[in-house]
Amino acid sequence: MEWYLKVVRDNYANFEGRARRKEYWMFALFNFIIMLVLYIPLIIGAAMENETLIFIGVGLVLVYALAVLVPSIGVVVRRLHDQDKSGWYYLVGFIPFIGGIWLLILMVTEGTAGPNQYGEDPKANERL
Repeated sequence: MEWYLKVVRDNYANFEGRARRKEYWMFALFNFIIMLVLYIPLIIGAAMENETLIFIGVGLVLVYALAVLVPSIGVVVRRLHDQDKSGWYYLVGFIPFIGGIWLLILMVTEGTAGPNQYGEDPKANERL
């Protein structure tokens, strides 16, 4: 949870520097879990055919999705910086079929060891 809070609270709109794989994947995991929890009223409302509950569920999901949109893009850009790639590589994900796979591969690939043009190595203490 501390990795999720690091991205959302401490680096909300930070597109500079580098992010470790662990930071990205822990953010993605907790983001997925929170989205699942927020979908519960929507699912229950759909099962009970309750429009009010559906409306509440959709509202919760939309508000949360908009709230984490900027930090989500920021952590991906910082993850790309860790591999010494420009943040503009994020646009590769918009290429149908191949783009998402390529971006996934970039997210699981280890970053460059040592400092690069985007900053110091976030794993420098662990590599010693």
